[in-house]
Amino acid sequence: MSDPLQKQEIRLKGVPASPGIVSAPGFLFQKRELDVPMYFIQESGIDAELERFDNALLETRRQIQAIRSDIATHLGEDEAKIFDAHLLVLEDIALIGETHDEVRRSKYNVEFCFHQISQKYIEFFNNIDDEYLKERVNDIRDVTRRLLSNLLGHSEATIGRLPEIAAGCILISKDLHPSDTSALHSIGLKGIITDTGGATSHTAIMARSLELPAVVGLHNSSDLVGERDTVLVDGYEGIVVINPSEETLAEYDAFRRRKETVAAVFSSEIAEPGLSLDHQHIPLMINIEGVREAEQLERLQADGVGLFRTESILLKDNTMVPEAQQFEEYKAVIEAAKGRPIVFRTFDLGGDKLLAAAGQQGRESNPFMGLRAIRYSLRFPEVFKTQLRAILRSSAFGPIKIMYPMVSGLGELLEANRLLEAVKSELDSENVSYDRNIEVGSMIEIPSAAVMSDSIAEHCSFLSIGTNDLIQYLLAVDRTNDMISDLYEPYHPAVIRTIKQIVDGAHSKGVKVSVCGEMAGDPIFSSLLIGLGVDELSVAPSSYAEIKYLIRHLSVERARQMADESLQLCNPIRIYQILKAFHIEIFRDILH
Repeated sequence: MSDPLQKQEIRLKGVPASPGIVSAPGFLFQKRELDVPMYFIQESGIDAELERFDNALLETRRQIQAIRSDIATHLGEDEAKIFDAHLLVLEDIALIGETHDEVRRSKYNVEFCFHQISQKYIEFFNNIDDEYLKERVNDIRDVTRRLLSNLLGHSEATIGRLPEIAAGCILISKDLHPSDTSALHSIGLKGIITDTGGATSHTAIMARSLELPAVVGLHNSSDLVGERDTVLVDGYEGIVVINPSEETLAEYDAFRRRKETVAAVFSSEIAEPGLSLDHQHIPLMINIEGVREAEQLERLQADGVGLFRTESILLKDNTMVPEAQQFEEYKAVIEAAKGRPIVFRTFDLGGDKLLAAAGQQGRESNPFMGLRAIRYSLRFPEVFKTQLRAILRSSAFGPIKIMYPMVSGLGELLEANRLLEAVKSELDSENVSYDRNIEVGSMIEIPSAAVMSDSIAEHCSFLSIGTNDLIQYLLAVDRTNDMISDLYEPYHPAVIRTIKQIVDGAHSKGVKVSVCGEMAGDPIFSSLLIGLGVDELSVAPSSYAEIKYLIRHLSVERARQMADESLQLCNPIRIYQILKAFHIEIFRDILH
């Protein structure tokens, strides 16, 4: 018999941000709205008003530096670097200068002037059609709110002041600013859910670092949770259940135990050789963005790094980084790899990202098909050459390769190689050490490059297929568009045939092919890639154990038969059924 006092169960779907399943009381964290006054300042008081602003800037800087130091101590330098972007906001000449000018012009109080100008910046970035930059708006909001609180003499509400109340709870908020998430490590939370945010938001990054189950982008969760409500968080599927029934709790408890059991089986073979049942070695690499992920190479016993997204060192601060700083970052990653090879992908920039830093003005109406990746690097050769210098210099400290993103044809590849040779000549003249035999490869993620893969392979040491963009461009489907995301089909016959064409074209020139896109990390599709003749796979660290297990429990010959059968079909659903059946065949013991 059901409990008449049991509250109604509510299920919400959001973005999975950090894996895990947990059920606990919800704790609603809400920031009060700041009431920004507006009043006139006498001419004689203008200088004192601006001095008050400058003092608030110094105090805000002191607070943020203290937060940064605490995060560096408890979670590491990579997480702490989030707050470098905050410090840059406080040094923004335009923002500070406009505030000074507005106070002198309007003779309004500095809180009002600063609030008006900062809102203009926030609105500008919010209107940019780029999810990463939209999420970085939180940096500006966080800093401006803290600065306004200091000007107003308020004690800003932060999560760090709520440890005893929030301990053992699921934290629920409309959004969390970086200065909020900085305190998460000391509170004893069980999980996190937010109305806003995406997979690359600070909340998601911090939750994954702390191994807290998290779901973001729920839109209205903070409006639906009441006092003493129980909240269940499924960070695998992005599901949140408010007031779960006993049946739901039992279902998820069983689900959690199954996940833990399966994960233990995968991990049990993580250090074993990547040999298939028919004794073929398939190298398995990981994709990384910095030193923290590179440090996982040892734990996973991975064969190396198949994709190092070098632009990550720029996107932290949305600005260009000088050669010396790039060199230190690259060297640190190489040292963390301890002799394992690393594929450095040159900057995949473009669209609305960092164009102003390279001297270009204006926006593109379709940035994803615009001036990005290798096109961007070739348009701004000094930026490109600076990166190539840093990469080549770092090659003296360990085995690395260079890979160009989004090559559309032979001309771009040859021009990139020409600039690389020019940089080598510069380093030679300066007697700078580097690996003179460094391998150079090209990403294949545009249909035109796929068609020309044999010609491109003649001028490369290796090719790497970026399946995310290749599928998107091949099928003309924006996978971020909810209205058509169901049309994004990795099992589409055109996708499978195109991958086969790339592999055959490269192999005809004696060049190996890897895959570093999401298909490689999905066991249903990774077996297909192996069957199509792909030589290496590179996956997210979280997928490594499962794909290693797959490699050790499949027959390459059997995978080739499955791939050949798929190549003969025109119906995507039928192809998926074949892939699914093959997956069940390999994982039968675990699935049962």
